[in-house]
Amino acid sequence: MNTPANTPTQYPLDTLCTLAGLPRRTVRYYIQLKLVDPPIGATRGAYYTDRHLQQLLTIRKWTEGGLSLERISELLRGDEPGVPAPKPRKPGSVEVMSHLVVADGVELVIEPGRAGLKPEEVRKLFKSVLDSYSEITRSANNKEQGE
Repeated sequence: MNTPANTPTQYPLDTLCTLAGLPRRTVRYYIQLKLVDPPIGATRGAYYTDRHLQQLLTIRKWTEGGLSLERISELLRGDEPGVPAPKPRKPGSVEVMSHLVVADGVELVIEPGRAGLKPEEVRKLFKSVLDSYSEITRSANNKEQGE
């Protein structure tokens, strides 16, 4: 099914639960606690979007990291700055990684949530790494040509 790039994906509750790896009851509880936005629409026509999925994945990551729902609520409200470091990863855990290929054989992989980086900070880091690598290779090429 092809959808325009600016059209958000719409998920029924069962699909959202499968993608987030959470039971329906848990998702409804998170909505009741206002940790997750309510669905768009009502009754059988209600649906969820990628925003809801991202909210659930964030909450799941933090609960697996040992945070209480009360602490997660504080973080989502922005009561305290910063994101706490989650516990070490467990086999079978799911993470969303940002992957930068700098050059053949040179790569940088970041899980922004674990690193505590916002998207704009990740982009800034990637630009800095690319600039540094370019400067290093340019310097090395100049030395080879001068010798």
